[in-house]
Amino acid sequence: MEEHSKKLLESAEKTANELIHKLKTSSITLALAESCTAGIVSALLAGVPGASEVLWGSFVTYTKEAKVSMLGIDEKIPETFGLVSRQTACAMARGAVQKSGADAAAAVTGLAGPAGDGSDVPVGTVWVVAASKKGEIMANEHHFTGSRNEVRIKAAIAVLEILQTLLTKK
Repeated sequence: MEEHSKKLLESAEKTANELIHKLKTSSITLALAESCTAGIVSALLAGVPGASEVLWGSFVTYTKEAKVSMLGIDEKIPETFGLVSRQTACAMARGAVQKSGADAAAAVTGLAGPAGDGSDVPVGTVWVVAASKKGEIMANEHHFTGSRNEVRIKAAIAVLEILQTLLTKK
């Protein structure tokens, strides 16, 4: 692993530890819907002792078909707006809350590269969304640079950070 990726991962592990602590003290359960990160966020959170008290689990929905079948999103959303879009990410987060029954969920979808997907979405574009059972939703678009691995780790960190922001509002 590249040195820069190692430093990013160390930062992500620290943020994951802080997030698990916040979830525990707030008694909030969390579900995840991951696409481009393919389980990195789940692995980071599950690496924290006691995570099982608050981490419901994760849906790794790498394809449109997985997003539709596992999260119950309307297939017209990614067809209309693209797999890497605010609309798809929001539908993923809402689907994760609904399917899991967790208090909150986060979703991430993006293009990690090195090649694009044939759409006009640039490589490094990532959407992260946090949603609560109460209907609150926050969405952020990011444009990351670096290797495929670095983009995926940066996306995972962005998920952890948006969740911290959502929890801070509570």
